[in-house]
Amino acid sequence: MWFVWILLALSGFQGLAILISRQQLGRFDEAIIHIVQGWENDVLTNIAKLFSVIGSAAVVIPLVIVAAVLLAVVFKHRKELILLLGGIAGSALLNSVLKGLYQRARPDIHRIVEEQGYSFPSGHSMAAFTLYFLLTYLLWRHLSSKGARITLIAFSAGMILCIGLSRIYLGVHYPSDIIGGFWVSGCWVAVCIRLFRHYGGVSR
Repeated sequence: MWFVWILLALSGFQGLAILISRQQLGRFDEAIIHIVQGWENDVLTNIAKLFSVIGSAAVVIPLVIVAAVLLAVVFKHRKELILLLGGIAGSALLNSVLKGLYQRARPDIHRIVEEQGYSFPSGHSMAAFTLYFLLTYLLWRHLSSKGARITLIAFSAGMILCIGLSRIYLGVHYPSDIIGGFWVSGCWVAVCIRLFRHYGGVSR
């Protein structure tokens, strides 16, 4: 059954990509960009730049290394280490392949910062979703307090959302890039967790 859901999700992503290629999401993208960039002020610009940096490889890679060391050395959870590293590496590779496949140019409506490369799907969004979702999944399994679990979910969801919004605010991604990044990362993470539970002998 899980395989069917993955196929449906991937079909949805391809449907989104087709709409983008046919330029049928232009009004949607422009409307969201207009709203988000309408908030522009110096404080929010600095906050958006901060979240953009947090979602970049310069921060994600060291964070993954720290988490990997904790899992392997401190907690001795080497199967969880494979899930984390495999998930992050696979997400980065998948993003690179998809960007090369679709080759969507970045928006040029109002750029606050400059960014190179293609736009769809958003690499920051994919990295954020994959990293914080996997960390939430791994930590959830070791938390018994309901309050701690709620806090964990709220923090991770907030980070994912803020990183995605920061890319729209800064003018380097269309909203559909962010949605596509979240969507395909959700599919990828679901596959990773399913394989982890199956081959790692994990029940939850």
